Amino acid sequence: MRVLLFHGYLLRGTGSNIYNASLARSMVRLGHEVHLFCQDQNAAEADFVDAVGRWTAGELHLEVLRRPVRCTAYLPPIGELLPVYVADRYEGFDARPYPLLTEAEIEGYIAANVAAVRDVVAASAPQVALANHLVMGPVILARALGGTVPYAVKIHGSALEYTVRPNLARFGGYAREGLAAANGVLAGSRHTAKSLWDTIDEPGLPARTRLLPPGVDVERFRPRSPDEAAERLGRLADQMDLVTATWGGDANAAKALRAIDPRRDRIVSYLGKLIVSKGVDLLVAAWPLVTARVPDARLLMIGFGTYREALGELVRVLGVGDLAAARAIAAGGRELEGGPPGELRYLAEFFDGLRGARRDDYVAAAATAMSRVHFTGRVEHEDVPDLLSASEALVVPSTFPEAFGMVVAEAACCGALPLSAAHSGLAEVTAALAPALDEDLRSLLSFDLGPDAVEQIADRLVRWLTYDDRGQVTKTLSESARGQFGWERIAEGVINAALGRLGELPPVVDETGLRA
Repeated sequence: MRVLLFHGYLLRGTGSNIYNASLARSMVRLGHEVHLFCQDQNAAEADFVDAVGRWTAGELHLEVLRRPVRCTAYLPPIGELLPVYVADRYEGFDARPYPLLTEAEIEGYIAANVAAVRDVVAASAPQVALANHLVMGPVILARALGGTVPYAVKIHGSALEYTVRPNLARFGGYAREGLAAANGVLAGSRHTAKSLWDTIDEPGLPARTRLLPPGVDVERFRPRSPDEAAERLGRLADQMDLVTATWGGDANAAKALRAIDPRRDRIVSYLGKLIVSKGVDLLVAAWPLVTARVPDARLLMIGFGTYREALGELVRVLGVGDLAAARAIAAGGRELEGGPPGELRYLAEFFDGLRGARRDDYVAAAATAMSRVHFTGRVEHEDVPDLLSASEALVVPSTFPEAFGMVVAEAACCGALPLSAAHSGLAEVTAALAPALDEDLRSLLSFDLGPDAVEQIADRLVRWLTYDDRGQVTKTLSESARGQFGWERIAEGVINAALGRLGELPPVVDETGLRA
């Protein structure tokens, strides 16, 4: 089948980028012909991309990389402006959040993509399509296809929660227009589906909504022995050194990987954007409480983002025992990453609660603990299995709703205990994994957001890292996760949704098992 996927961003890094790259790859494996819209200037490097389409003087030209051509990546000529949901940097683009754009800029972006989609439809005649994000992918397909190609919409949390929900008067119309002609609407979790319905109150929308979480490449995300994990980390560090020497970049990435050894260290990882809403401050603050009980533990922070500098400063001031400076960082909140001012409440409450001997013990532990925190910077998704399989635990401390905890599922497949905040899509993944563990261990999978969030993170990690029979537990956890997640079923689900075969997909049900 000929499938058109409209994404409009990168094919590596985080969230929806990984979703679309993995979806395209799995569709190619299943024998489909894929036409993928993105803005990844390095799309030709992806192993599943066989041709790249670009526009010159208004004409579409294809660069064929290999034959047969099973997947073509198209880069519509949108100019320098790239609308985004969360402030970030994209090389070669003026990336600005949607609320900061003028109406003319938004309509210009939509029009450029609509024209590009029409060119590809005329040349390739796709049979089904998928639009990603609540805005602007669906409205682009609605205008470009004009009812000639059936399509589905995949809801990702970023557009819904960061753009449409807080700016409904401005962006709700775009969302409704894009959803109106879609045969199916796909949500990764009950939380996302209900958030969508609360935001876009349209008759018939719940009936067209189906659950279809992201998947995991279970051939790549698997447990490895400490020796194999160490060998792969070494190769990855060498690769990063070569890239840095050839193209430039962050030399600290290879240094961070060489500082850890899964044969010697108890590695805990964080994987994701380094932004305030991911709760990364809570994990760093918990680390002295962990190393005080598990001295050979190391924390690997994998990712990049606008809060990286402030997070590094938090590590520095804790390392020298300056709790006043750490408390000031908590008070600064999002302002330190370019956002509006507002205290990091959970972090502030933790520091305010440190008194007397407890404060002294924390300061004493922090000096050593912060020397065992390592930042890798950006890591490509194809290298993530090497990092997760070297980890004994992964922490996902998000303080903002998540559409689906894909990294939670990936960690579990690799045999790393996934510890995540007990809310939104994260909680739904945890609920799916929990039956694989004995009842007394299930609490290790999650923590509650609140005044004691830092202590809960530390408690769960210490209990896990000091548990005697981790080997059998991780084996059972991995087997359960690998049995529940897989990209091929996701690919077929997307096609069924686009064709309106909603009976082939699970409905959204509430916590009691009743249809929502």
